[in-house]
Amino acid sequence: MQSTATSIKAYLEEIPEERKIAFTKLRETILKNIPKGFVEQMSYGMIGYVVPHSIYPDGYHCEPKLPLPFMGIASQKNFIALYHMGIYANPELLNWFVTEYPKHSTQKLDMGKSCIRFKKADQIPFELIAALVQKMSVQEWITCYESVFKK
Repeated sequence: MQSTATSIKAYLEEIPEERKIAFTKLRETILKNIPKGFVEQMSYGMIGYVVPHSIYPDGYHCEPKLPLPFMGIASQKNFIALYHMGIYANPELLNWFVTEYPKHSTQKLDMGKSCIRFKKADQIPFELIAALVQKMSVQEWITCYESVFKK
């Protein structure tokens, strides 16, 4: 469910009332823990965290005019989603997350290739998300991205 909001403020205003507190806390957790160099902006109809062209001029290989995406958060129809390209690209990071998740949540992990779905807003493991966000610097992400995606 992509939003047509053109600003983060407008996106936040669209979030259903029952999710606002959890979504805001998730965003604040990311902003407090994301390594220097990533930039928050609207990206793909959600709040995204990207490597700007000033750091990585090549941009995203699928659309070089866009900055290199790293993470995103979205309020979907039935859940809050955290998209993390590092988990998709780095098996060690994925294994770490899958192993740590049960230590932080009683909910079953609901996950796709890069998407972590939280159907119960009050069950988001914020401490684990903080640790995940800190795990990969801009340069580590660029190196990982180039080795996995950029051929």
